[in-house]
Amino acid sequence: MSKKQVVGKKYAMPVLDPHERIKYFREVATGYTEELALLEAARCLQCKKPLCVEGCPVGVDIPAFIKLILARDYQGAANKIKEKNSLPAVCGRVCPQENQCEKFCVMGKKNEPVAIGRLERFVADWEFEHGEFKPEAKAPNGKKVAIVGSGPSGLTCAAELARMGYRVKIFEALHMAGGVLVYGIPEFRLPKAVVAREIENIKKLGVEIEVNSVIGKLYTIDELISDGFDAVYVATGAGLPYFMNIPGENLNGVYSANEFLTRVNLMKAYKFPEYITPIHTGRRIAVIGGGNVAMDAARTALRLGVEKSYIIYRRSEKEMPARAEEIEHAREEGVEFVLLSSPVEIKGDEDGRVKAIVCQKYELGEPDSSGRRRPVPLENSEYEIPVDTVVMAIGQGPNPLIPATTPELKTNKNGNIIADANTGKTSKPQIFAGGDVVSGAATVILAMGAGKKAAQGINQYLFGGTE
Repeated sequence: MSKKQVVGKKYAMPVLDPHERIKYFREVATGYTEELALLEAARCLQCKKPLCVEGCPVGVDIPAFIKLILARDYQGAANKIKEKNSLPAVCGRVCPQENQCEKFCVMGKKNEPVAIGRLERFVADWEFEHGEFKPEAKAPNGKKVAIVGSGPSGLTCAAELARMGYRVKIFEALHMAGGVLVYGIPEFRLPKAVVAREIENIKKLGVEIEVNSVIGKLYTIDELISDGFDAVYVATGAGLPYFMNIPGENLNGVYSANEFLTRVNLMKAYKFPEYITPIHTGRRIAVIGGGNVAMDAARTALRLGVEKSYIIYRRSEKEMPARAEEIEHAREEGVEFVLLSSPVEIKGDEDGRVKAIVCQKYELGEPDSSGRRRPVPLENSEYEIPVDTVVMAIGQGPNPLIPATTPELKTNKNGNIIADANTGKTSKPQIFAGGDVVSGAATVILAMGAGKKAAQGINQYLFGGTE
């Protein structure tokens, strides 16, 4: 890696060659070397009023940990991050820093902002290789809290409460802890081993995790309270897939992105027949949507051996919600972008399998409530794309199981649990909620921020003398 640098630009993240990396599921971005980390850290201005901290949903003291990097005190930098962030190796890989901490970096006003996320990843990975996490928690306070869901929000809330002296038990529906971090994000973006080591650090705080436990089926929320839990935090995420309700969605070869990625990520469909979880892709796949999940599905398909992997999105690339880095990596790997188009029908063959997708062309009109220009369909513009598989990656909603078995919990019209944004308190005493099950599908770090707030809310509820 050359040390030459364009003035004002971030030091580039080393990545694997795109022609090679689509042959396997190894992590694409290989991380900063120590030399690159020191060079990038030197770009930080050490502002007296660090706006970057205000842009971090969990409030990491960013200038402080970067200053420790410059002093080559990498363990100290890791400790500084973990004062606020229980999952730094995860956040350093998948958080959209460009829309959060880096968005407010003063360096970014005239140049590119400091690569805060890349530095966070460097520190977390260094600790794993060379350092040692030494958990610190207060003496037991006699209270017990149940966490429903082991995704980023649940893990964060659990870690915060454990540090406060609570006995914490996480109930996870699947056979592996991590939630969306393990079932939804591909290995080439977030290796399972990285998530596992972050979870092990949280378990060192005394947090217990029970897998294969579907709350609402195995136990109800009321039963958890009856079993002695003083409070329950619901962090079940947004795992209910949305479909378009167009003709042909019931054909063989149509997947939700959740099913497609879960089969590949957690059930190891890419190792069939070693693992008995087959997944059909055929030669051509169309992924509907323009977010990170869509990019993940399209890039995963290439690694499964498809010849053509299409992203079909009804707006232009400028309006895509996916991270610019993910779009760039997808394009490098050969994903083809079919923009200003949206499906109106999926056609099947005589055996009921997908054979083509019918799309309609769009143009962009005036901005809608999201601030993006509204897609307007063009009359008589339908056309077909031959495909063998279709993946719907157009969003997801909350699983209705817990609200259905806990009628006192109020939900909104979309089925999201209604909870206070600052405390996580719901309409039912002792029950708190946060993350995607409340906000709708959002980012890992925003879910973590909700977990931190809920931990404080639970502590206030149990020891603050307020209802």
